[in-house]
Amino acid sequence: MQDDITDILALEVKKEMAERYFGFRKLIEEDIKEFDDQVLASFLRLEQQIGFNLVRLYILLKDEKLIHEFFQLAGLRQLIFYDPYLAESPTIRKNVLAGLRIRGFTRAGRFRNLILDIYAELVRDVESYHKNLAELSAERDNIAEEIRQFYHKHDLGTMMDFLRRLDGAGMYSAGPMVGDITPETGTGLERKMKVEPPPPVDELLPIIPSLTPPAEIKRPLKKIIAAAYRLQNEPDMKDLVRS
Repeated sequence: MQDDITDILALEVKKEMAERYFGFRKLIEEDIKEFDDQVLASFLRLEQQIGFNLVRLYILLKDEKLIHEFFQLAGLRQLIFYDPYLAESPTIRKNVLAGLRIRGFTRAGRFRNLILDIYAELVRDVESYHKNLAELSAERDNIAEEIRQFYHKHDLGTMMDFLRRLDGAGMYSAGPMVGDITPETGTGLERKMKVEPPPPVDELLPIIPSLTPPAEIKRPLKKIIAAAYRLQNEPDMKDLVRS
């Protein structure tokens, strides 16, 4: 009778330990899954906002020399989302410019204002992207700390040793609820089950430097825009943005 009560209590202890261990582990895994989803969403926004506006600027500037001059003015260290084919493809040109709002009374004014407006929006999008990266980095650090605390409180090797003792086994023998587990195999199990924090954010998403504020480069940028306008035979943006 006493043995039955002991077995029941031992089983309850094991059940509670397992529920606590896997319950906390599941919460961490859910946090990691949510973090991964946020990283993916951030990358999609990067493509759809920053990427699209950069492509629009590449298409409007068109000339590679002017594009490089623009990058130097903007403070970008390297070309991103750039492919020479972009500036030459009528289909891409039509798709990325269609529906854009234009303003100005002359062809030159509309061309200039569109590029200035796109750049201003690009600056805002990059600032927003930086804030998003900072939030993701903080979330990643929180998850790493959660994992550290989890393993500090739930050392699997210690738990397995406790279960062996609970079954009345010696240090290197195994009870019926534990199986043939020695300290070495317990350590191996711990390695297999270990939850790792996500990689640092700068390994998951590209880092884009802050762009030069529009007011600081407006004059030299206008010169680049004027050169692009002449090289493209003074296009009328009313035709280019028409859906």
